[in-house]
Amino acid sequence: MELNDSNIQTLAAYLQKTLSPDPTERRGAEKFLESVEKNQNYSVLLLHLMDKQDADIHIRVSAAITFKNYVKRNWRITEDDGDLMHASDRLTVKQSIIALMLKSPEQIQKQLSDAISIIGREDFPDKWPDLIQEMVTKFSSGDFHIINGVLRTAHSIFKRYRHEFKSQKLWTEIKFVLDNFAAPLTQLFAATMELAKTHAADPNALKIIFSSLVLISKIFYSLNFQDLPEYFEENMTAWMDHFHTLLTTDNKLLETDDEEQAGLLEQVKSQICDNIALYAQKYDEEFAPHLPKFVSAVWNLLINTGPQVKYDLLVSNAIQFLASVAERPAYKHLFEASDTLASICEKVIVPNMQFREADEELFEDDPEEYIRKDIEGSDVDTRRRAACDLVRALSKSFEGPVIQNFSTYVQAMLQEYAKNPATNWKSKDVAIFLVTSLAAKAQTQKHGITQTSELVNISDFFNSHIVPDLQSPNVNEFPVLKADAIKYIMVFRTQLSRDVLVAVIPLLVRHLLANNRVVHSYAACAIEKTFTVKANGGQPAVTAADIQTSIEPLLMNLFSAMNLPGSSENEYLMKAIMRSFSLLQTAIIPYISVLVTKLTQKLVAVSKNPSKPHFNHYLFESICVAIRITCLTSPQAVSSFEEGLFPPFQDVLQQDVQEFIPYVFQILSLLLEMHTDSVPSAYMALFPHLLQPILWERPGNIPPLVRLLQAYIEKGAKQIEADKVNGLLGIFQKLIASRSNDHQGFYLLNTMVEHMPEAILATYIKQVFFVLFQRLQSSKTTKYIKSILVFFCLFATKYGPTALIDTIDSIQPESITPKLFGMVLEKLFIAELQKVSGQTERKICAVGITRLLTEASAMMQGEYQKYWAPLLQSLIGLFELPTDETIPEDEHFIEIEDTAGYQTAYSQLMFAGKKERDPCAVIPDVKINLAKCLHKLSTGSPGMVLPLITAGLQPDASTYLQQYLNAAGVSLS
Repeated sequence: MELNDSNIQTLAAYLQKTLSPDPTERRGAEKFLESVEKNQNYSVLLLHLMDKQDADIHIRVSAAITFKNYVKRNWRITEDDGDLMHASDRLTVKQSIIALMLKSPEQIQKQLSDAISIIGREDFPDKWPDLIQEMVTKFSSGDFHIINGVLRTAHSIFKRYRHEFKSQKLWTEIKFVLDNFAAPLTQLFAATMELAKTHAADPNALKIIFSSLVLISKIFYSLNFQDLPEYFEENMTAWMDHFHTLLTTDNKLLETDDEEQAGLLEQVKSQICDNIALYAQKYDEEFAPHLPKFVSAVWNLLINTGPQVKYDLLVSNAIQFLASVAERPAYKHLFEASDTLASICEKVIVPNMQFREADEELFEDDPEEYIRKDIEGSDVDTRRRAACDLVRALSKSFEGPVIQNFSTYVQAMLQEYAKNPATNWKSKDVAIFLVTSLAAKAQTQKHGITQTSELVNISDFFNSHIVPDLQSPNVNEFPVLKADAIKYIMVFRTQLSRDVLVAVIPLLVRHLLANNRVVHSYAACAIEKTFTVKANGGQPAVTAADIQTSIEPLLMNLFSAMNLPGSSENEYLMKAIMRSFSLLQTAIIPYISVLVTKLTQKLVAVSKNPSKPHFNHYLFESICVAIRITCLTSPQAVSSFEEGLFPPFQDVLQQDVQEFIPYVFQILSLLLEMHTDSVPSAYMALFPHLLQPILWERPGNIPPLVRLLQAYIEKGAKQIEADKVNGLLGIFQKLIASRSNDHQGFYLLNTMVEHMPEAILATYIKQVFFVLFQRLQSSKTTKYIKSILVFFCLFATKYGPTALIDTIDSIQPESITPKLFGMVLEKLFIAELQKVSGQTERKICAVGITRLLTEASAMMQGEYQKYWAPLLQSLIGLFELPTDETIPEDEHFIEIEDTAGYQTAYSQLMFAGKKERDPCAVIPDVKINLAKCLHKLSTGSPGMVLPLITAGLQPDASTYLQQYLNAAGVSLS
């Protein structure tokens, strides 16, 4: 694409169409942009379009978002995909993006800042060493639009230091940043603080100045997160004095009328609380001189900050700072006075545990967000969570006094509630929350509270104050207290007795029909979590027999609840359905036809517009469980499942519903694997479509597609026409070339070798081996070596060891020496065998190598005889030594989110799991098999085996071998 106005206008027109409400026009435009993005100058044209002052701002912003997403997909260079961008485009982008970002409007600036961060993650500092210097020089411009652009970009680049694992590469990068950025940032901070004083009466100037101060404070946190840099230690007093000034500043001009949204002053103070909490936790010795004044400042801040939502993050961070100080023994003296503890309890903890009007609004108007904050762990920035953390921190040192203090409040609030429940229900809500905070000493997302305080009797509280709310006949009364009561069961599920868990199931089942979405979601969540609790013996604490009378209402209510407003795609209900099926097993069979009909109807509905990934996942899991349970007792039922599921599956495939296709392939595999004799015609009609290259372009499709093809080959190898074998091998070749998918290529190849008639594969075998060796030579990884060893051994087991030797040696001309199989023995079998992992994989290798040692004449008396004893030594090592799990330094594993071209990820269905197949099942014990085969060989060729063993085997290996011979009851002659 040439850099001209015509192409810029064309791009602008298509970007305009991507904003169209008409889905056909929108998709057409998206497909066009996708088709041209590999062209040279595409990214540069987008930059020019962003810079076009006469273009509509929404087109320019759209160009910025498109550019950012393009960079996200294409900037990283991977071994599988190579370089997806032209080198000249990369250079032009890096040369022009900073200047463009700094002069752009803020909404474009933010997108470009993110793009710089993505590029920086790959190229900075090695391939973009002048980035920091280019940014730092702008600090002297005096233009805060430019300065804030630089700070925003610096923040987006440096914030990953908060999450990265420690490494030499990371230290080197941070040192480079500190050497070039720490001093200018400190000078900028001081200058900005002076400007804040100078312009204290100018609201417009203050807004820009405090925007800078927010970003400076965030950058400080990132640069100090991994370790305390020498520069910041030396300049700590200057930074801390400024932080203290900001924390105690109160300028009315910075106050906002918005009750919900935090203003700039709140944002600055919130970040400072984060910064000083970091120092108190990680660098307490160096920070100790500054700590008392901050404890005092934060205390005053908390007492004087109102309950409005806009202060939530500030209050949360301020309390978290106190918690981080309180849990450290060195600062115990700051809190140990009884009046201090009482004051903290009265003025900080209890007020911030209150259920406010804003919480009530969230409960009623945005139940999803309420649930996420309350039980899904996204409550890290809430006042309640922070107050709860402070209770736990104080309890570490002052458990008795803290519980005594709070018990008084709990009793008072429960009495308040008892006087007038209709008016004072919020008092009970706080009491329940306080008891939970006091009782919990250790907690995990998976198991709830795992350790409780001996000073809090959770069972007594449960019986006195929780059960009455659940037994109340009106499930719609006091919904917040109902939700609290159900949450109490969830939280303490591993601490409550088995009898209690069994007794609450009918109560929870009733609450599935509560009108309030939080209440019926919590009921479903509590049922699901209760069904996963294990008794002492590892068995489920609650069994199908325990809840016999509740089975029908449980199943019916779970589905009926999806008809309640807002819950048609409620993930908690669907997860509870999946878990109920799994627990109840054959007890669901009387209801199965109704249940499967309901699941299928739901599948048809959601496939029109998939929007809830978790709900969809549990829906498919539930279908899998239903298939497994039913077909286990009635194998013929598989056809009725196919009859019901094929029409919606067909729609998913025809409509190309990308999110659902991997699920469909997994369930088709599960159904096909249940057939015993051959592949039904309906599946065979689908088979040619599975070989279409476009299906294999999406990473999420690859694992389930491979499994589905394996099922076809296992069940109907003879039904696959010869011309389709070429298509299968084409897929194998594509997969084997990819470092991330080569193991999938081996899965497919191994299944073909195991199940397909030899005559059909014979034509292709030499080419297959050629492809394998080509990849081995160009890109050898530990995973690939393990996979190729398993394949060689399977091939030797299936076709005989001589066929393996001859095939490998036939790849090179006969004139070349040493022959290739000798190198394979030395460099792969003997050197790398110990790396093979997995029970079945190691067994295949053991059987294949045993055949090589005892059936291949070339190994016994030919040119490969010198490898015989070392190979036997390696095989005994495979039996007796631990797996070699070392991985070379240059092999690293990329996070899936960072993979170039990342698309819908493969979500494996747990209940569609494939049973591992053992191609060597006829051999129960590989050590006995080795002993017997060696005995047979020595009997057929007397005097040959023992000398090889005596001369070539190490003493330890000889001892182990003798043990195998003794166990098999044979000897060598």
